[in-house]
Amino acid sequence: MPEFTDIVCCRSLRIFSRGRNYANMGTLSQAKSLGGIGSILLLIGTFIPVISIVGFILVLVAVKYLSDSLVDKSIFNNALIAIVLSIVGIVAGIVVGAASVLSFIGGSGMMPFGSGGFVPSDLSGPGLMGLMAGIIVGLVVVWVFTLVSAVFLRKSFNTIASRLNIGHFHTAGLLFLIGAALTIILIGFIIIFVAAIFLTIAFFALPEQSPSPPPPPPSSPPA
Repeated sequence: MPEFTDIVCCRSLRIFSRGRNYANMGTLSQAKSLGGIGSILLLIGTFIPVISIVGFILVLVAVKYLSDSLVDKSIFNNALIAIVLSIVGIVAGIVVGAASVLSFIGGSGMMPFGSGGFVPSDLSGPGLMGLMAGIIVGLVVVWVFTLVSAVFLRKSFNTIASRLNIGHFHTAGLLFLIGAALTIILIGFIIIFVAAIFLTIAFFALPEQSPSPPPPPPSSPPA
């Protein structure tokens, strides 16, 4: 009877292990497809910004699948924080810039221009300087949030790279961080484009199945 119980337990464990591997295979396969497509859309989004939104969503979903497959919540959490910070930075920058424009228009007054049009009456002096300063502050706000966002994104990609031994994720994360830091002098956008290329390669290099955990060390014989 104990032998029969042991046989049943062993077979159940084998079935469970196979089912878990199949689940991981499906998850990684979906992450590979969604992440690869999303990365390609990010590349296209360099020229058509609207498409990049879909790319970001697909990449985030792919990272979620990877996080679940590797049983590491920090992978998805860091990526999610990165996306949220980017959105907050863009919104904050737009608000600061818009407030500067409205303040400039309200403080300068309006004068007729052409047929029924109006322009600010003060296009020089303190009013214009204030407008320029506000726009610069808005851009700096976006830059700071983007830089911090890239730090969290790199953490997420570094964890994936170390867990799956795919160095392209590490390279992509590093290039995203460098690109975010250099966007203030515009060359960063080229580096971010290159980072998206490495990210595409990294996703398509994903395995179809999670790597098996190392076997436990052999137990020492009793003394």
